[in-house]
Amino acid sequence: MQSKPRIIVSVTNDLYTDQRVHKVCMYLHEHNWDVLLVGRRRKTSKDLDHRPYATHRMRLLFEKGALFYAAFNFRLFLFLLVRKADVVLSNDLDTLLANFLAKKMKRNCSMVYDSHELFTEVPELTARPRVRAIWLAIERWIFPKLEQVFTVNSSIAEIYEQRYGKPIHVLRNVSPLWSPATVKSRTQLGLPQDRKLIILQGAGINVDRGAEEAVEAMRLMPEALNCCLIIVGDGDAIPQLKAYVAQDPALVQHVLFYDKQPYHELMQYTAHAHIGLSLDKDNNPNYQFSLPNKLFDYMHAGTPMVVSNIQEVRRVVEQYQIGVVIDEHSPAAIARAVTGLLSDDEVWKAHQQRCLEAAKIENWEQEIAQLHQVYQPLWSRAMSRKHDSKN
Repeated sequence: MQSKPRIIVSVTNDLYTDQRVHKVCMYLHEHNWDVLLVGRRRKTSKDLDHRPYATHRMRLLFEKGALFYAAFNFRLFLFLLVRKADVVLSNDLDTLLANFLAKKMKRNCSMVYDSHELFTEVPELTARPRVRAIWLAIERWIFPKLEQVFTVNSSIAEIYEQRYGKPIHVLRNVSPLWSPATVKSRTQLGLPQDRKLIILQGAGINVDRGAEEAVEAMRLMPEALNCCLIIVGDGDAIPQLKAYVAQDPALVQHVLFYDKQPYHELMQYTAHAHIGLSLDKDNNPNYQFSLPNKLFDYMHAGTPMVVSNIQEVRRVVEQYQIGVVIDEHSPAAIARAVTGLLSDDEVWKAHQQRCLEAAKIENWEQEIAQLHQVYQPLWSRAMSRKHDSKN
C-alpha cells in the first residue's frame, strides 16, 4: 500500500488557538493526507490538546520583532529543507519566504499560500514604513510566482487579484456546526450569575479593535439591565485594559477578563453571552476589509451581536438580520445598541433564532468545498508521483 502524501503546514503562532489552521489540518487529515503542523512554542504557551495529526513547535531565542521573524524563517527553512513533503502550506506572509525558498529546493513539491489578512496593511506595519517596505518587497517578489492562493474573504481576494493579476480562492473562516454534548454552567466557567453578559473575544484584541470603547460603554449601561462585559482572549490592548479597569471601582465589577481558550472551551463562554461584540475600526485597510471569525462563533452560539460598520461584517449581519450595525465607535453608540437589544426580550429572541438559522448555512462543513478544488488535484498528483517512482 502506498504511503499518504505528506503536507507540512506552517504558521508563526503557538498553534493553541488558531482555529483556521486547525480546521484546514483536520480537513487534510480526514482526506488522507499525512499532516505535520509547524509553529512555535513561547514561554507562556500551554500544552496542546490531543490532535490526530502531527505537530511540532520550535523554541526560539526571540519572541517578537525583526529578530524573531528572521530567526523563525531561518529555522523553518532548515526544517522544511531536510524533511520530505509533497506539498508545503504557508500561512500568512511571515512564513512565506521560508516556504518559497524550501519549495524551490525540493523536487516534486507543490506549494499553497493562505493569506489570513492584508498583512502589509496591519497597524503594526503601517506605523513603521521601513519595516512595512521589507514585507511588501517579499510579497511583491513571491506572490506573482504562487500557483494556489487562498484568502479569507472576497474583498481581500479582489485586492490581491488587482495587485498581482492572479486568481484567488476564498476560504472564509466560518465556524463548524456547534453541537456540544454538554454546556458548562456559569459556575464551572467562573462567570457571574444572574447577569446579562456581553462578550468580546479573540486572540488578537489589539489597539483599534474597539476594546477600549467597549470598556467605556459599560459606564453608560442602565443599572436595571444588570450587564457585565467579559473579555475572553489576548492581544496588545489587554494588559493596559486590565490595569485601567483594576484602578477604577466603577468598572471593576462590570468588566471581567478571561485568558485565551481553545475553541471548544471558548464556545462555552460564548454560549452564555447575550450579546457579542465585533468592533474593528476602518482606519486601516486590513481592518476595513476584515471578516473576524468571532462573527461566526457568535452566530453558531445563538448570540446576537453589535458590530462596527465594516464592509464584510455588515454584509453578513444585515443579510441574516442577526444584530445591530453601528456607524461610530463611541462608547455611547455601543451602549445604545446593546441597550436596544437587551431591553426588549422579543427582539433579542428573534435575533437569537435568526443566528441559529444562519448557522445552518454559514458553516465550515459547507465552506470546505473550496478546499476540495485545490487539494484533491494536489493529492492525485502526489499519489501519481509515488506510483511512478515505484515503477
